[in-house]
Amino acid sequence: MRNNPDFGAIETHLLWDPAEKLADAEERTCRFAVAVHDPLVESLVTEAWKRLERSLSVLMISISSLISQHFQEKLVKKTELLFDTIDSSQVTTARKIVQFLGNVKCSHFPLLERCDKVFLSNVNHLDLDSIRNILAAYRFLQFYSFAFILMAKKRLTEMIPLFNHPANFVKLFVTLGPLAGPQEKKQLESTMLLMSEELTSQQALEVVVAMEEMESRNSHLIKKIASVLHKNLENYTPTELLEITQTLIFLHFPSKEVFMKLRELLFSYLKVSVQVKEIVSLSCALSMLPSPHTDEAVMSRIEALLPQCDLSNLNDFATSVLRWIHYDHMYLSKFTGKQLKLLQKLDHYSCQRLQQSNNFHLLWEELKYSKGDWFHQLVVEETIAAFQCLMDEINYTNVARIGFFISRTNYLSTSLLDRIAAVVVQQIEKIHPFSILGIILPFSILNYDPPQKDEFFGLCMQCLHSHLGTLDPHTLVFLGFSLATLEYFPEDLLKAIFNIQFLASLDSQLEILTSSLSSRVQLRLMELNRAVCLECPEFQIPWFHDRFCQQQYNKDIGSMNGAQQQIYKLLAEILGGPNFVKASVLSPYYYAVEFECILNKRKKPLPYGTHNVTLGKPARMFWESNIQIVGSSLPPGAERIAFEFLDSKAFCRNIPHLKGKSAMKKRHLEILGYRVIQIPHFEWNSMALSTKDARMDYLRQHIFGEGTS
Repeated sequence: MRNNPDFGAIETHLLWDPAEKLADAEERTCRFAVAVHDPLVESLVTEAWKRLERSLSVLMISISSLISQHFQEKLVKKTELLFDTIDSSQVTTARKIVQFLGNVKCSHFPLLERCDKVFLSNVNHLDLDSIRNILAAYRFLQFYSFAFILMAKKRLTEMIPLFNHPANFVKLFVTLGPLAGPQEKKQLESTMLLMSEELTSQQALEVVVAMEEMESRNSHLIKKIASVLHKNLENYTPTELLEITQTLIFLHFPSKEVFMKLRELLFSYLKVSVQVKEIVSLSCALSMLPSPHTDEAVMSRIEALLPQCDLSNLNDFATSVLRWIHYDHMYLSKFTGKQLKLLQKLDHYSCQRLQQSNNFHLLWEELKYSKGDWFHQLVVEETIAAFQCLMDEINYTNVARIGFFISRTNYLSTSLLDRIAAVVVQQIEKIHPFSILGIILPFSILNYDPPQKDEFFGLCMQCLHSHLGTLDPHTLVFLGFSLATLEYFPEDLLKAIFNIQFLASLDSQLEILTSSLSSRVQLRLMELNRAVCLECPEFQIPWFHDRFCQQQYNKDIGSMNGAQQQIYKLLAEILGGPNFVKASVLSPYYYAVEFECILNKRKKPLPYGTHNVTLGKPARMFWESNIQIVGSSLPPGAERIAFEFLDSKAFCRNIPHLKGKSAMKKRHLEILGYRVIQIPHFEWNSMALSTKDARMDYLRQHIFGEGTS
C-alpha cells in the first residue's frame, strides 16, 4: 500500500528553505497526486507570496502544473505588482514568466508587454535558443509584438554566417525563415541545400515545416528534404505524418512514389491505432491524398470512435469526410451515401455534446480551433444556443475569444452580441487594447449595432487610444476597416494609420506576413482609404490606391453565374436592348458594379452606344475618372442605377440580414450618386419569382416603381 505523504513535514520545510525548495516540494506533491485544491497546495501558493521577490520565475514554473485557475490569476496579479522591482536586465526572469504563462495557457497581455520591453532593451543578451523560445511562446499565446519580430529578424540575420553545423543551422533556419525577407530566404535556402544530406529525420521535418511557413518555391531544396523524409517515413508518428502530408501538398511536391508510401503507412497505422488523437491525425492525412475511392474500413473506424470524441475531434473528422465526399464526386465513386450518413452522425454527436455543455471554459477549449464553417445549420444553432446558456460566464478574460468565434460562424445572435457589448461597458478598465479587434469584429462583419452603440464604441476607442503607437500595423488596419464598416471613423485612429511613418512600418511587416494575409491587409487598407475618402472628406486624407486597384482588376474577372445571366437578359429586354444596360462596370473608387443603366428625368432608359457583351466573360468598363461623382456626367434630372445580385455570402447565416461589407458597398455607391437595386438570392430564387413574367415584374417594380409592362 502506498504511504501517505507527511504534509506537515513538507509545510514546515517550506517555511525555512529558500524559494528554490518550493520546486522540490512541488515535485513531491506531484508524486503523491495531490489535488489542486488541497490545503498543501494552498500553503504552497500562500508561501509563494512571501518568496516571490527572491525567486519569482523559478516558483512560477515549478507550481504551474498544480495551481487552479483562481490561484493562477492571483499569482499573475502578484507578479504584475512585483514586476517593477525586477532588474530590467533580468532577461532570464522575463523569459521564465513568459514560459509560465504558456504553461498555464494564460494570454495575460499586460504582463507579456512588460516582458517584451525587457527583451527589447536587452537584445544583446538573447541567443538563438532564447529568441526561438520567445517567438514560440508568443505565437502560442497569440501575442503579437512587431517590434520584437523586427529585432529578432535583425539579430538572427547577423547569425547566419556563424553556424555551419546542421544542428544549429536547422534551429536558425526554422526560427528566421518565416521572418526573413527575399534575400535572407535565398541565403538560408542555399546553405541548407549544402547540408540537406546530413539532416536527421527530425531535422528534415522541422525544415520542411519551416519551408511551408516561408512559402518556399525552391524546387531543389524541396526535392532534397523530401528525399530525407521519404527514407525515414517509418520513423514518424501519426501526427508527424500529418504534418509531412500537409506540407508536401502545400509545397507542390510532385512525387507519386512518396505519396503512395505515405498512404500505405497511414493505412497500416490506422489499423492498429487505438488513440483518438492519432486516428484523427491519420484520417486527416489520408483525406488529403486523392484516391478513386475511400476505404470503408476507414469510415467504420471513425464511426466506432464517435462516442469518445470531443468537439475538436468531431470537427477534424467532419473536415476529412467532406474532403472524401468531394473526391468521390470527382471520381464518381459509389461510397458517397455512406459518407453522407457518417456526416449526419458527426452532426448528431456534435449536437449531443453541445447540449451537455455546462462550463464555458471547457466548451471553449473544445471549440477554439474550429473554424465553424463545416457545421451544418443545426450544429451552428446548437453551438450558439450553448454559448447563450453560458453567457453569464462571458467576461473580460474571454470576451475577445467569443467575438472571434462568432465572426467565423456568420451567425447573428443579438443576445450574445449584446452581452459582449455589456461586458465591455461594465469591465472596460480590465480589457487590454489587444482584445479590441476580436470584440469589434462580429459587430462589423454581421452589421449589428448594440443598444448602447455610442458608449460601446467610445469605450473601445478610449481603450485603444494609449496603444495606437504600439499595436501591430496590420492589426491597426483591420481595426480601422472594421470600425469604418460600422460607420465609425475615429480621427485619432485614422491619423495614426494614414501617415508616412506608419505606412512605411506596414510595408516592413507585409514582407514577413504570409502572402494570403499580406494580400488581405493591402485590400483592407485600400477599402479603408476608400471609405474615409467617401464618408469623411473633411479629414482630407488622399486617395492613393489607383495603381493597386488597377492591378487587382486587370486580373481575370471571372464569369457571370446563372442568376446574373438571367438578370442581364431580362434587363436588356425591359430597357429596350443590350445597348441600354452595361455589364461589369467599375465605379469611381473601383467598386465592381454587375449591371448599370441610366434613366432620364422622365424615367426613360438612355442608350450607352454600341458595345458587345459576352455573357460568359463580360468586358470591364471604366469610368472617365476614378474619383468622379456619378451624377456629374449625366443630363439634368437623370439617374444612374446599379444592380447587384446578392448570394448567400452577403447575408447572415441564420436570417436574411445584410452583412457589413455589402451594406457598406450600397452606402458608398449611393454617395457616388447611384441608385442601388440589390437583388437577394432568396427573393430571385423563390417560388414567387419562378416564372419569367414574375421576374420581369419584379425588376420593373424596382426600376420604374411599377409592376406591369
